[in-house]
Amino acid sequence: MSKQPLWTSDAMAEAMAATRSGTLPRDVYGISIDSRTLAPGDAYFAIKGDVHDGHDFVAAALNAGAALAVVEKAQRAKFAPDAPLLVVDDVLEGLRQLGIAARSRLPAKVIAVTGSVGKTSTKEGLRGVLGAQGATHASVASFNNHWGVPLSLARCPVDSRFAVFEIGMNHAGEIEPLVKMVRPHIAIITTVEAVHLEFFSGIEGIADAKSEIFTGLEPGGIAVLNRDTPMFDRLCSNALRANVGRIVTFGADPAADARLLDVALHADCSAVHASILGHDVTYKLGMPGRHMALNSLAVLAAAELAGADLALAALALSQVAPAAGRGVRKPLPVGSGEATLIDESYNANPASMAAALGVLGRAEISGQGRRIAVLGDMLELGPRGPELHRGLEEAVRANGIDLVFCCGPLMRNLWDALSSGKRGGYAGDAAALESQVVAAIRAGDVVMVKGSLGSRMKTIVTALEKRFPGTTARDDAAV
Repeated sequence: MSKQPLWTSDAMAEAMAATRSGTLPRDVYGISIDSRTLAPGDAYFAIKGDVHDGHDFVAAALNAGAALAVVEKAQRAKFAPDAPLLVVDDVLEGLRQLGIAARSRLPAKVIAVTGSVGKTSTKEGLRGVLGAQGATHASVASFNNHWGVPLSLARCPVDSRFAVFEIGMNHAGEIEPLVKMVRPHIAIITTVEAVHLEFFSGIEGIADAKSEIFTGLEPGGIAVLNRDTPMFDRLCSNALRANVGRIVTFGADPAADARLLDVALHADCSAVHASILGHDVTYKLGMPGRHMALNSLAVLAAAELAGADLALAALALSQVAPAAGRGVRKPLPVGSGEATLIDESYNANPASMAAALGVLGRAEISGQGRRIAVLGDMLELGPRGPELHRGLEEAVRANGIDLVFCCGPLMRNLWDALSSGKRGGYAGDAAALESQVVAAIRAGDVVMVKGSLGSRMKTIVTALEKRFPGTTARDDAAV
């Protein structure tokens, strides 16, 4: 349990206009929506999800040490009269109101991050560099939607010096209500790419949807934009229409305010030389890939704009490691040797898939090892899905990938485009493919697993970890 309370039950009740029921503790130490992972002293919010109703787990939450539960009025009768409850009309709306109250009491510099690719990595980079300089709160995992953003806000300690929130979307109109809760001083758009095309007529619509982040900026707020994206001019126009106080740019473009001057790409890290808002900076980045180097420019620019020490921020980037499912490396003992697993299973789109294949192409193999890609469907691409999957064949060739395993109806398009020598195996889904992948791995191989979350590529990662149990994930930042 945290030494410092996060909320008082009275403050929570006031923020949510909740009715008190039972004997409530004075202090609450955390906010949880999962009875399986809550810590003693947390407040449990009984949110109704797509599959489960959190009210079914209130008893389990209280038995696990929850300080209180937040429940809806319509279900109050299910619980004992003396149960410690805060009763509201709607639990998710109560969480939203608590998030708004958290933002209102917060003196921190607040940064919001969105973009088609790189949101979580950029957010985690900011967590790392700012956390080295002061109390920093950041969204957990990819808590970036209609419940993740208010939950992340509600969890923010009042004494934070910096706060970083990730904001996602796959439809127009989703970002605006979320960013108006966050009210950032700095808003980053990492890039605009052809993702979620199922819900948009074109990439211009995606740029406009990402631009909704400008609507919640505090007066005089700063937009940090990728100058290299073809949508840069459109983003700038949208920012100006939203009366953004200042536009700061990053990228390899010579006119960028945070400019990539040179980068040496290594298997496990990168060495970067950049000009950040007029300051010449050289640093090691603890994550491989040119795309990560470019995002690190946004991290350093935002850190400088938020009042952090730039030199210390650059130094801290060497310790920033990939987030779970986004490039974490793990050694797999195979016979008397070792293979390497690169877990990219969290999500995928054409841009991130190409970037991951680029990282795999630079991975160091040993002996008779091969670079192996295990790829699942990229979802929400609409009518262009088959074409975009087939187009990955170019990145496979360009990066010297030796063997490709594919699963899913969309990845069949890539499979058909591959030369016979690069075909490792195909199956209709991840579960059917896993035995082929496991059987193929040998010492010296580097195997990268990637696909959209709905493709369930994590099952193959889990199968490899189970078949080749070894040490914990390697800290590549220490290389």
